[in-house]
Amino acid sequence: MDFRIKDFDEYLSTYQKSVEQPGEFWAEIAGQFLWRKPWDKVLEWNFRDPDVKWFQNGKLNITENCLDRHARNTPDKVAFYWEPNDTNNRALTITYGQLLAEVNKTANMLKANGISKGDRVCLYLPMIPELAYTVLACARIGAVHSVVFAGFSARSLADRIIDGGCRMVITSDELLRGPKVVGLKSIVDEALEECSTVECCIVYQRTGADVHMGEKDLWWHEAIQGMSEECEAVEMDSEDTLFILYTSGSTGKPKGVLHTCGGYMVYTAYTFTNVFQYKEGDIYWCTADVGWITGHSYIVYGPLLCGATSVIYEGTPTHPDPGRVWEIVDKYKVSIFYTAPTAIRALEACDISYVRKHDLSSLQTLGTVGEPINEEAWEWYDQEIGGGRCPIVDTWWQTETGGIMISALSGITKLKPTFATLPLPGIQPSIVDDEGVEIQGNGVEGNLCIKFPWPGMIRTTYGDHERCRLNYFDRFKDLYFTGDGCRRDEDGYYRITGRVDDVINVSGHRFGTAEIEDAIDEHEVTVESAVVGFPHEIKAQGICAFVICHPHDLEEDELKAEISDTVRRIIGAIATPDKIFLVDGLPKTRSGKIMRRILRKIASGEKEGMGDISTLLDPSVVDGIVEKAGL
Repeated sequence: MDFRIKDFDEYLSTYQKSVEQPGEFWAEIAGQFLWRKPWDKVLEWNFRDPDVKWFQNGKLNITENCLDRHARNTPDKVAFYWEPNDTNNRALTITYGQLLAEVNKTANMLKANGISKGDRVCLYLPMIPELAYTVLACARIGAVHSVVFAGFSARSLADRIIDGGCRMVITSDELLRGPKVVGLKSIVDEALEECSTVECCIVYQRTGADVHMGEKDLWWHEAIQGMSEECEAVEMDSEDTLFILYTSGSTGKPKGVLHTCGGYMVYTAYTFTNVFQYKEGDIYWCTADVGWITGHSYIVYGPLLCGATSVIYEGTPTHPDPGRVWEIVDKYKVSIFYTAPTAIRALEACDISYVRKHDLSSLQTLGTVGEPINEEAWEWYDQEIGGGRCPIVDTWWQTETGGIMISALSGITKLKPTFATLPLPGIQPSIVDDEGVEIQGNGVEGNLCIKFPWPGMIRTTYGDHERCRLNYFDRFKDLYFTGDGCRRDEDGYYRITGRVDDVINVSGHRFGTAEIEDAIDEHEVTVESAVVGFPHEIKAQGICAFVICHPHDLEEDELKAEISDTVRRIIGAIATPDKIFLVDGLPKTRSGKIMRRILRKIASGEKEGMGDISTLLDPSVVDGIVEKAGL
């Protein structure tokens, strides 16, 4: 495939064509993939319903583009280097020929256990090769994969299984994450007590732990035994569902973002190639988990579509010591390294000797994802990791967008620390005020929207199309609303300023305030709670909870610990509040709306600049909260 932009002048001309002739532009890109039947129409759309269709009636299977053509032409080329959590475990090298064989065996295993086109399969697995095999096996036979990050609780897992109507769950006995061992099978057992649609659970033996195996449970190694390495790929329509991925919104219930086959394929490959300027011979490493959209688009699909060689790492950045990441870069001679600002800040806080003992000269491009990066972390990343010679692509995108939307192109776009810089070809940003009026020119700030569809965009929220419309297309007419604020500077560069809705971005993971509040309110002494985000040195945003309680006999620290445990049990450890204040009241308007801007100030350690509080139902409540916060 040949769609890599070579210089900035080509970017400008390509961008202009993508805006003026979007159908012709995307058809030219899509034509470089394998299609069983060409499309009849490139695009049909409106943002009112919403209804978006790309490459209508085109027939394909995405895995033939990810696997078959590479296995046919370069079977011995490495697709993945798998690096285990513990250094005493054996690393694996998986070629494209081997990957195709393993995916086919896994696909046949799924079929042998009743899975066919359109069935939903929930994957709750560690970062092991079998996770990639199963994602691709689902796509191979037309099943819909729903990957759930293996850090969510049994309740959160059950919610996602039930909403998706999953027929099968695939998990492992245990998970190794740094020094921790997590019993995944026991979490699945608890979740499945509520899930009537699940007919089979396949369990991969990662550690050999003794786990309960019920009537519906099968061991992976037994179920896959004797499966053929040949499996014909099922023909899919361009707009058939490829996967569902759940993400938090401003309400308590997670929403299943649905992506389809054709457009997602074209967009992930195009963005991977151009943002990272991937070329033959590069070794690419994205440190994300496949449980998040970054892992879907830029560990599995994007790199494989482009025939790339990637690293998959099972563990954490600091296990067994803070030099592990740089050791892996050195070991595999990684040239493209893509990680989150949270990880950068955590590694920056460690002794620099952990970096300097390893050879990082292979690095050519650095990337960040998940949240805006602060300037101090950007400078450290640039100097200490990139040696001042590696472009940093600060990528902005979302689960809903499917792929990168605004970013520098490595070595092509002039960089500016903390700025995502410029939109990719085909992406038409619009900054609007709170009334939806577009703010023209540069040096402006407002709500970030997109005014024209792109191939990788969300099609619906699974089982609830009205929720999709209300979340993304209702607030501003004929625009996709990202939920993010944005500044466009004098040079036309874009800088994301953070969420403008009730969503908190913790280490690149989004949580709706209502989702956490619902969990807190399940504690027996909780009357009401309000959750806000606040600036956090490592995680970008921390979670602060203000909780009103019934009379109780618990010590304050004991109650706070119980509330934290409740959140961990219902959502998962990643949603645990960083601060909890037990308060007598919450700042509410006379209509009952909680004034979160006041709580954000207090959570950030500020008591000045709260604005007019005289309109509150009870202004004295604020003084009580300020006192509780020790301000």
